[in-house]
Amino acid sequence: MSSDKVIWEEEKVNELRSDFNGRAAKRRAFEAQWQLNCNFLIGNQYVYARPDGSVTGEERDYYWQERQCFNHIAPLIETRLAKLQRVRPKMSVRPASGDENDRLSAKAAAKILESACLKHNTDELIGKATMWSETCGSAFYKLVWNHKSGKKLGHKNNKAVYEGDIEITVCPPFEIYPDSLAAQEISDCKSIIHARAVPVGEIKEKYGIEVCAESTDILSDANRCMPGGLDGVSTSPMFGREHAENCCILIERYTAPSEEYEFGEYAATAGGKLLYCGNLPYNCGTDLSPGLPFVKQDCIKRAGCFYGISMIERCIPLQRAFNAVKNRKHEFMNRIAMGVLAVEDGSVDTDNLETEGLSPGKILVYRQGSNPPTLLDPGRVPTDFQYEEDRLLNEFVSVTGVSEIMRSSSVPSGMTSGVALQLLIEQDDTRLSVTAENVRGAVRNMACIILRLYKQFARRPRLIRFVGDEGDVELLRFTASDIGCDDVVFETENELTSTPAQRQSMLFDLLNMGLLNDENGKLSENMRNKVLDAVGYGGWESTRETAFLQTANARRENLNCAHAEPSVNEIDDDDLHIAEHTRFMLTAEFNRMCDSVEGLHEKMLEHIRQHKRYKQLKQEAENGSREN
Repeated sequence: MSSDKVIWEEEKVNELRSDFNGRAAKRRAFEAQWQLNCNFLIGNQYVYARPDGSVTGEERDYYWQERQCFNHIAPLIETRLAKLQRVRPKMSVRPASGDENDRLSAKAAAKILESACLKHNTDELIGKATMWSETCGSAFYKLVWNHKSGKKLGHKNNKAVYEGDIEITVCPPFEIYPDSLAAQEISDCKSIIHARAVPVGEIKEKYGIEVCAESTDILSDANRCMPGGLDGVSTSPMFGREHAENCCILIERYTAPSEEYEFGEYAATAGGKLLYCGNLPYNCGTDLSPGLPFVKQDCIKRAGCFYGISMIERCIPLQRAFNAVKNRKHEFMNRIAMGVLAVEDGSVDTDNLETEGLSPGKILVYRQGSNPPTLLDPGRVPTDFQYEEDRLLNEFVSVTGVSEIMRSSSVPSGMTSGVALQLLIEQDDTRLSVTAENVRGAVRNMACIILRLYKQFARRPRLIRFVGDEGDVELLRFTASDIGCDDVVFETENELTSTPAQRQSMLFDLLNMGLLNDENGKLSENMRNKVLDAVGYGGWESTRETAFLQTANARRENLNCAHAEPSVNEIDDDDLHIAEHTRFMLTAEFNRMCDSVEGLHEKMLEHIRQHKRYKQLKQEAENGSREN
């Protein structure tokens, strides 16, 4: 290696280290707040932030002072997480135009996206990211391409070769360092540093360079520093900095394309060595341009700031005041229960009295001629304690939007109106809708990057499994050229504004009003199947009734009509087949198929006529059997 290259690498490492240290110093106040949030969540609520970004405990003023924690923050966050657990949007891909190829490409991209989400268990990742965003205010998804993942293709140079696959990682805010704290979104950042503590063996495996272990006094290890009480158990009495053995700090800087770096820059260093420096490896930006492989999810956005606000941050002053009121109240009650003795100097053995107290049946000996010990009047607990306690509990509700209904699953006393109760529930969901929309936006951005990474790296043909429209498991063979669009849209509305219970209630109202009946005023078999599926009992109908199977068979005939001649079978339900074929012939998809297949329209009409003739013959045979 030439001396010029060695000097350049040393300068690059020093520049990366200096950049990282500068960013860490700028956001030190945020780290202190995040540590306070985590400590208050797990019950360490007598801690305060230091100017250096760490937290320290508070000592007792007196040995007898009550220092109990009455944690109201944990149930509030758990309630919000339970509500946000329903936010799992179903996504599809909108075609770029009305062209048949674009339409088919969008349908294939939607299936690829669905299969990737199931394979990588994105629901669990979303739940983990939501936990971090509710705790610290922000969480991040990192989406990269792992060349050692996916199906094994063979060996090359005595090394296994894999087809590769995406890798999705949830990063807590402790690991992400933007170039400017004033940047609102990821797209506003010119560069982002991802710094974390990793084992030296992982560096060797990933980059092929051996590095020495170093001090890892950094809040980066998400698995080790997970807040207890929600998804893990705190490994120390206080959430804070820990030292990991045989590890080093991996600093990765992703720089967006600019005039200086046309294709962006990716640089990584660890243990004082430069691991890699080159162009951005991922075309995850708009129009498949090089971009930053991160997605940000906020609890509540903070105006003009990169990191969001956590609800815990708003609750900390209330929690401190509530703990103080409760503890002072208990100290007052202890004085009433135990009493305060007044003794004349030298009249009794004070050491024995202090050790044993006034136990029942105790023989108290005091000096002759002196006054016996007496209990001072403790008075009564002031009503101001109870008033302040109730006021603080009400402030918890007003600040967080988590009412008594959500927190304790109980109806407020004195409320008997069902309409009023429903309005309260909707108001609670409205307060959470802002956070829910942030989750949906992050999921949509993550889905776009997933498709862009497959578009860039899935050069070889690969197979995916997905659940088809009829509930069957199907296989799809695709390459990067089959992904022509990444315009991801939601198929479902906000899950908090329209809950399953509300939709089912509306469905029952429609049934009672008769709006779902056919022209004869009855509920058809097809509509009955749809109603059962909507209320969650579609599985019963699909296994016990033949109507569902008849409809599925008719749909398969629709899909195969361009390649095979549809036939009529004696076991077919002619009414269901006629209705399904007629519906299909009225769709735009059938018109496009007729443009490419000559005589298809007449072939389907003849198939429907055959069903009608079979139906007439069955009716005539049934009437004849009745006459006999």
